[in-house]
Amino acid sequence: NLIFLSIFTLNVSHKNKLMKKIILFIALAFILILIGYTYVYKADRNISEEQPKFKIASALLKQELNANQVNVINKYLNETIEISGLATQIEMNTIILDNFVSAQLDTLHTSINIGDALIVKGRVIGYDELLEELKLDQCTVAIKQ
Repeated sequence: NLIFLSIFTLNVSHKNKLMKKIILFIALAFILILIGYTYVYKADRNISEEQPKFKIASALLKQELNANQVNVINKYLNETIEISGLATQIEMNTIILDNFVSAQLDTLHTSINIGDALIVKGRVIGYDELLEELKLDQCTVAIKQ
């Protein structure tokens, strides 16, 4: 009986250790999955509520871009920026400032006309070398007073 009891307690303690390892593994796996999910599915940025990191006139930005394109793109890429300039082209939900900045608007503004001095706030998504345009999305616009 004593031998059976010692084997049984050995067996039970081994099972307890195994169960603790399984529970620990499941908890770690759950934590890693949760971290991965929050990393992949981040909350969307609301550019209209963000403060612009940079405020610049489109003419100055174009000069800066012509001087050193790679550094300028890296500096402004995916940043919230406020650009002032004249509306030179209006198409559906896109406004072109000074034939250089292409701003894709969140909402269409019917009160904007070609030649209006505007301030556009949006996120820089890149530079189109073929069209020589700086591309912005999620833009809001205000008529400059």
